[in-house]
Amino acid sequence: MSPKKLEITVTLLAIAAFLAAVVGWHVYPTQKEFAVQAPGADNRPEGLVRKANEVRIGEFFMRYDGGEVSATLTGKWTCFRGEAASNIVSTPHAINTQAAYPTLWSVGTGEGHAAPVIFNGRVYFLDYDETLKSDALRCFSLESGKELWRRWYRVPMKRNHGFSRTAPVVSADYVITLGPQGHIMCCHPTTGDLQWALDVQKDFKTEVPFWYAGQCPRVDGSTLVVAPSGEETLMVGVDCKTGNILWQTPNTLRYKMSHSSVIPMTLGGKKTYVYIGVGGVCGVSAEKSDAGALLWSATKWQPSVVAPSPLQLSDNSVFLVAGYGAGGALLHVNRAGSKWTATIAEQYKANEGLSCEQQTPILYNGMIITITPKDGGSLRGKLVCYLPTDLHTPIWSSGADERFGLGPYMVINKHLFAFKEDGELYVYAIKNKSMALLKKQRIMEGVDAWGPMAYADGRLMVRDAHNVVCLKIADN
Repeated sequence: MSPKKLEITVTLLAIAAFLAAVVGWHVYPTQKEFAVQAPGADNRPEGLVRKANEVRIGEFFMRYDGGEVSATLTGKWTCFRGEAASNIVSTPHAINTQAAYPTLWSVGTGEGHAAPVIFNGRVYFLDYDETLKSDALRCFSLESGKELWRRWYRVPMKRNHGFSRTAPVVSADYVITLGPQGHIMCCHPTTGDLQWALDVQKDFKTEVPFWYAGQCPRVDGSTLVVAPSGEETLMVGVDCKTGNILWQTPNTLRYKMSHSSVIPMTLGGKKTYVYIGVGGVCGVSAEKSDAGALLWSATKWQPSVVAPSPLQLSDNSVFLVAGYGAGGALLHVNRAGSKWTATIAEQYKANEGLSCEQQTPILYNGMIITITPKDGGSLRGKLVCYLPTDLHTPIWSSGADERFGLGPYMVINKHLFAFKEDGELYVYAIKNKSMALLKKQRIMEGVDAWGPMAYADGRLMVRDAHNVVCLKIADN
């Protein structure tokens, strides 16, 4: 047989075999009846099947070898704006204002703006891993920058100018976070063990803001205070040890959650939690006798987006500010016995006076320090100082080339540290009704360096959208 005839024969036999198999499959099925498998017959334990969007807060954990924590590092920056909520540091360490600051260590992160906190030689911050689609609390050695542990949980999200935005709150007994989708997680600060968790969307029916949660948790004594601004609950006090709800403020005001944080103040001689929600500003009792009671509210000033927190100016006045055209406002709170009144004394646009968009202003040495927003006219992006008695006339502003965008700033020992959103650090000496530039240093080729700074043990923590950096700025 010729090669060509052999090729044709083999092809025809293969086609015939295929057709016979197809006919056989339809005429003679291998099984005429199928047994129905009843639920549970495979002995799979109940509850192992999970929904695609189900979140199990803190379900994963990893501990890393090689990290050491120095016993000599005892400094603390426990929460957003520090324990006194002032963003002011007083330290015995001599701050270097001349020589370049060395970078002790740095670490890459997922895209975000979450600020670190520091406690006894450990650094904590929230991060988001896009590959794992997970929100993570990470713990590092302040001395070496080695990661000690991380606890994370799966929560799929889409990037929206980053993910994580909030600073944890930490003590010797806990580290508590509020994640971008409103998941509250409490871990042991040393071991990383999960202690308890809450979900503000499920537990309080909260509507998380468009750019994810920006409210930083705050602890007063042993009580965690957050404002979920849900369907029924405006503010809540939670036992830091157990996670049990201690008190709740009914949301009769119908506020929604903003990016602003709850700030403790003493107004009219009464300890008060002040919060700017989407819908207005309010004061809630912080005293044991009536904890959680709504004292007063004001709805005349209600920006649709608010990131800065309220700033107390006196025993009965609070400065309010927001971006996106909202400008600033002065709130007066008065008390007559058990009756409270809260009124907006003045309100103005960003180009008409003291204003900012993202960072909360600082009240220091009789001056209010801020960065003017992009709609602030000729002062846009500049560091500016005002007197509390005149919110419209600046007493000092930075130079024409010293514009900081949405970057953070803090006071350390009579010096203002301001971080441009492109990663350049400026240091000013704070004088009487003015400031003087002492030095500037490029830290990184930064992108959206918006996260607040943190300081402890002579070390300054800064970050942009993708990196956290530890600088040595003082001897200790």
